[in-house]
Amino acid sequence: MGVVKSHIARRCGVALAVFVVAAGMAGCASTARNPKDPFEGFNRAMFSINEGLDVVAKPVAQGYEAIVPGPVRTGIGNFFGNIADVWIAINNLLQGKITEGASDVGRVLVNSTVGIAGLIDVASSLGLEKHAEDFGQTLGRWGVGEGPYLYWPILGPRNVRDTFGFVVDASVDPLSRVHDVPTRNTLTGVRFVDVRASLLPADKVVEEAAFDKYSYIRNAYFQMRRSALYDGNPPPDDAEEDEDDDEK
Repeated sequence: MGVVKSHIARRCGVALAVFVVAAGMAGCASTARNPKDPFEGFNRAMFSINEGLDVVAKPVAQGYEAIVPGPVRTGIGNFFGNIADVWIAINNLLQGKITEGASDVGRVLVNSTVGIAGLIDVASSLGLEKHAEDFGQTLGRWGVGEGPYLYWPILGPRNVRDTFGFVVDASVDPLSRVHDVPTRNTLTGVRFVDVRASLLPADKVVEEAAFDKYSYIRNAYFQMRRSALYDGNPPPDDAEEDEDDDEK
């Protein structure tokens, strides 16, 4: 399941720290197969837990996709995307990408007004590109190392840098600022289901292509985050360069 944010994550900083320690203890008892994944035994156990939780989450997402009309789902996704654009703009500005940050601010202003609270993505039709930035990318932009790979229930794959980045992302999540508990829980639940539904096409690809689903998702995560850090144009990977040198 990819990167799903909820209001409960505000309170998960201590829990995540405990899990990191537990991961270190588990890693001492296992032999790593991938140098970026020294805690593979622990991570596979967490992956299994996540798979168990998804036995409930996936059918709910499938039901949501089957019952809710496409235009309504699009509007829901746009609404939450517009909320996310606020933090995306801040992260772009923190990374020194002024043009992109200004574009994100423009997206929020246009979609919040002309787009009826973000339900309609008018900004994209005006040429204001949708970006995807988070605090983990901001940390990476300023040279913070990624650290070991970790797999969390519900949250999915992260490295240490992205784990702490997620805690920051979650702490500034606008939904966590909604004081009415039923409203906050409803919005959080709808967003969770909407995000899970958006990942349904990827499920089929993974299930058909992966001999080892855990490794497939891990490697896809590495590639995705590397591409995101360099805005889709990453430099050659050192490991790939070494392989090329060996072939010569």
